[in-house]
Amino acid sequence: MKRKSMILRNIFSNIFLASAVLIIMVSGCTAQNQSPNIVLIISDDQAWTDYGFMGHPVIQTPNLDRLSEEGVLFPRGYVPTPLCRPSLMTMATGLYPHQHGVTGNDPSPKRYTGDAAREANLKLENFIDNYVTIPEALAERGYLSFQSGKWWEGDYQNGGFTHGMTTQGRHGGPGLKIGRQGMDPLYEFVDYAVEQEKPFFVWYAPFLPHTPHNPPQRLLDKYTTEGRDPALAKYYAMCDWFDETCGQVVDYIEQKKIRENTVFVYVCDNGWIQRTADTEVPHGYRQRFAPRSKQTTYEGGIRTPIFFNCPDHFSASKRSEMVSSIDLYPTILAIAGSETPDDRPGLNLLPAVEGGKAIKRDTIFGEGFSHDIADLDNPEKSLLTRWCIEGRWKLILSYDGENERYKAVHKYPGPVQLFDVISDPHETQNLADEYPEVVARLKAKIKAWWPVKEATLISKD
Repeated sequence: MKRKSMILRNIFSNIFLASAVLIIMVSGCTAQNQSPNIVLIISDDQAWTDYGFMGHPVIQTPNLDRLSEEGVLFPRGYVPTPLCRPSLMTMATGLYPHQHGVTGNDPSPKRYTGDAAREANLKLENFIDNYVTIPEALAERGYLSFQSGKWWEGDYQNGGFTHGMTTQGRHGGPGLKIGRQGMDPLYEFVDYAVEQEKPFFVWYAPFLPHTPHNPPQRLLDKYTTEGRDPALAKYYAMCDWFDETCGQVVDYIEQKKIRENTVFVYVCDNGWIQRTADTEVPHGYRQRFAPRSKQTTYEGGIRTPIFFNCPDHFSASKRSEMVSSIDLYPTILAIAGSETPDDRPGLNLLPAVEGGKAIKRDTIFGEGFSHDIADLDNPEKSLLTRWCIEGRWKLILSYDGENERYKAVHKYPGPVQLFDVISDPHETQNLADEYPEVVARLKAKIKAWWPVKEATLISKD
């Protein structure tokens, strides 16, 4: 069972009880006296361009296309950090990695060995105990919740889920069977929730299109053409396969006749650009993903479409504002009629999604860390980048944090990079020297957002 502090539980319960009379339920997306069901769909290692609705000329994603076109789409969505475990932990807790402590996938094997390594892994897994997660917050509203797919924080109950698939294992252990090996566990949970007449929350985070890229032959045949790198064909087919499973979730919800009372939310954990035979890579680069994608804070690593879909309630629209996965926590809680703890930095997007109101925020923030955590008690030890985006301007500050593995991935060309991501979305031209006043302004914003004490910018050489 969850090891959460009883003090935290009681505090959060009292917040909900004290505010219950003030809560206004999402009206059009709820049955009478019934909170809306919420399905959070999380793609795994997929570029922000790689969907039909984002304009990809080859990849077919008809199910996600339909959800996005019927819903409220934010093409300029972001995750604060470009690595799966910290990104997922941010979604679950509503906190930045430097706040929740899970800045990388694993404790450093150089710093932590033997018994110390086992203790460090357990300590890292237990960080989630310090925070009220989305499933725990929704439980206060009577929700059942189901975990499937990627989940790094041990047993699903550690995250406050009432039901789930992961009991142990890196990435998600048994939970990784969802999608790749059928959908029955998810269907069975939905059946149970409907029988119990309970609202539900589904964490659908299949290991797709993540490697291994081993799509069904019928899909691989669809994308295999003369002149196309086989690795690219496999990746395209994996994106298609992921979309198929999303369609299966929607179809089942429709079969249960609860579609009109179900909100679908979509995000990707981090980006991916498939490396092919002709990809230019720096010396020593051995990853299957291309440079400037996964693990980096370039657009290829942190940008993702985000959308919200609820039939006959959220008017279909395509929004120009920037949003972040840090916003999912308060928005999902608001959809369920719950209040968000005061210490969560994200923005409740429901007024924008439900009523079309403008988002009054001009800057979003994020950070990048090494894959392996150098010091579990000091995020700055592993800090590689801090970044912010203000309108068209994106500033990346690069730091000298410890980074034993994946060194070739993080070869940033200097301490300061400024890009115009509207006219140059692939960040080909560093404009820092041309616009020093923009650099100074954005640097001040980053410092105010998270003032670091020890981290040092990398050398210009």
